[in-house]
Amino acid sequence: MNQYFRSAILLLCSIPLLASAAVRVITGPTPIRDGDARARGDITVVNQKLAFALAVESPVPYGVPRGALVDIAAVTKGKIGRDRAVFADFIPNNWSAWPNTYQKIDIVERGPQQVVIRTMRDWGKVVITTTYTLKDGADRVEISTTMRNDGDAALPGLLSGLTYWPKGGFLFGVPGAPEHGPAPDVLAHRMVAYDADWSVALHAAYFNDVEYGSKDLYQRHTLAPGESRQFDGWLQVGTSGDLAPVMRAEIERDGLPSGEVRGSVRGADGKPVRQAVLVLEKAGQPYGWALAPNGSYSMQLPLGDYQIYATAKGYSQTTPQSLTVGSGQPVTQDFSQLQGPGTIHFDIKNAKSLPLDARIVISQGQQPVVEFLGKKTFFTELYRKGKADVSLAPGAYVFTVSSGGGFLNEALQLPVQVHAGVQQRAEVVLKSFAEPSARRWFAADLHHHADQAEAVTPPADLARAQLAAGLDLLFVSDHDTMINLPALATIASRRKLPFIGSMELSASWAHFNAYPLKAGQKLAIDMSTATVDQIFAEARRLGATTIQVNHPFIPYGYFASLDAKVAPGGFNGDFNVVEINASTPGDDVKVLQKLWQYWNEGHPYYLSGGTDVHDVWNDVSGRVRTFAHVEGKLTPASYSAAVKAGHSYVSAGPLIYPDNVFGTRLAKRPPTLGFDLQALAGIRKVELIGGGAVVASMTFDDFPRSRRVDFIPTDNAAWYALIVEDKDGHKAYSNPVWIGQQP
Repeated sequence: MNQYFRSAILLLCSIPLLASAAVRVITGPTPIRDGDARARGDITVVNQKLAFALAVESPVPYGVPRGALVDIAAVTKGKIGRDRAVFADFIPNNWSAWPNTYQKIDIVERGPQQVVIRTMRDWGKVVITTTYTLKDGADRVEISTTMRNDGDAALPGLLSGLTYWPKGGFLFGVPGAPEHGPAPDVLAHRMVAYDADWSVALHAAYFNDVEYGSKDLYQRHTLAPGESRQFDGWLQVGTSGDLAPVMRAEIERDGLPSGEVRGSVRGADGKPVRQAVLVLEKAGQPYGWALAPNGSYSMQLPLGDYQIYATAKGYSQTTPQSLTVGSGQPVTQDFSQLQGPGTIHFDIKNAKSLPLDARIVISQGQQPVVEFLGKKTFFTELYRKGKADVSLAPGAYVFTVSSGGGFLNEALQLPVQVHAGVQQRAEVVLKSFAEPSARRWFAADLHHHADQAEAVTPPADLARAQLAAGLDLLFVSDHDTMINLPALATIASRRKLPFIGSMELSASWAHFNAYPLKAGQKLAIDMSTATVDQIFAEARRLGATTIQVNHPFIPYGYFASLDAKVAPGGFNGDFNVVEINASTPGDDVKVLQKLWQYWNEGHPYYLSGGTDVHDVWNDVSGRVRTFAHVEGKLTPASYSAAVKAGHSYVSAGPLIYPDNVFGTRLAKRPPTLGFDLQALAGIRKVELIGGGAVVASMTFDDFPRSRRVDFIPTDNAAWYALIVEDKDGHKAYSNPVWIGQQP
């Protein structure tokens, strides 16, 4: 063992003994559990309440330049906890950190009263300087970033600000803010990631725009030549999911007048409810909550009017009470008669009494704001097909039970009354609608995350969600890692279906899925500095036959970066398919028009589709999927080859069975192009696209669920494709059928 690693081990072992020490700096691999700052030159800062680490030499996720905060954890009784950050950093313009050429990191103060670290990097002609300050005994890291435009041109329309992407847990966005976009009027200036045993809050007063569910807190602004702009915030760390300290910190930060609210929470038996939660609403929006570990609580709130109710895991919610917080005496609000949980045993089958993998969603009924108290979405078990045991607070519910994701079986609305302490059975029979696999059309969700980086879905739950969606193959594409491939391969083997291993190669200027990949391999390039040529070469080295351009027109999509001239290496044509991404439906037309342009030029780049799901409980696996036609045995290789060859279409609902498989080349123009169509919601409209224009269409006022359509290709287009729209506005987009000899 060399001297460096011997010293590192001795240092790690010494951390608990330094619990009473003031704030200090550790250089080398971070002692934060599951931390990503693992290199010799990385920096960790620790005090009695928290620890955070900066990646000086280690790579930062998503290709973000080095120098970012990549680990943060609570310290409890001298013990450093688990990492709760993918990264936290300053973003100069809506995610992209390119072009970037240098990063400098200096330790300005080493303690013991405070540690101050300054980082500096460039973004084009802009210099970005960030200081991180941790004080003795503080529960927050103070962050201050300055942007200085050293260029000669103004930079208009920037979205700049601090970001925190949590590792695991749940997200409570800025109260009163939308999921994304302008947020001029909010109820508080903080977002919180949390679970029952931890919390990390990002406080920031400057923002007027939020993105990605408040993980990015931006200010929309212009930066004139020579102008500097400052952005200040805090990262506050807690040892539980209690937001009372977060609300108290906001009062302190903004100097808000405040008052105290306190009280007790008791159950139907009159005894204190342990681990009760008091949930606050303001102006009709969730505002925050406080824990009552032993049935009593106290919290500081800004002055004003609120609604408050009590609940607990598996318990009912009390009727919300109006609450006015003033500056005088503390307000007392007690709660009683909380009811304990009941249990439903679901048994889900088809009309032939065969068990179905299914998704069960609370459509009406209690859905906890505090997500560690209970979920709103459930899945049947992996190895007890069709079975699910669900414990819920008492009350009236309506469940939506589905299998096949709106493609294969009719969903059912199931009303159930749950009673405290009562177990009951719910037998559900779903009516079958379609079976594409019987016609050799197989579906996969070709963009799906498990539990790496900011994703929160363990492999077993990913499999349950994809099986409930009726997908024929399992698929995973975590950011820059293949760590979940072995677990999913085992599950797929036990469930007797193929599994496509993938990885999302994630630079800050583009993301690509590479597949199929085998387990046991590791990424061998640095995504923060890699060019497109290096990324594609690495994908091929790992064995990928298919490279997919993910969400190509978002701010860090490949085509958007090419247009902005910030993709290192420029254009490389060694990709195979371009994604229709469920999370960016507004970009569908852009993707189609780009592909149609390629097809007009004779380039065989094809469509693929996926959801980009990170959280199967709050998003829907397979709501956009790729159907590929495979003759012979269905395997990861045969499916990927079919997608690469364009023998496929992408759908959010309608099903297409073409007479001539998409991606094939016909020697001469056929008299008709025929298609059998199905759509569970009913078919609204069908368009035949020839050479990039609509050459024929049909509209159905009666919205048939099944329909045969035949088109006469009267023009001289070199290719034809289909767009099918159902009654709900969901569409299917096909790859082309080529006509004539290849140019």
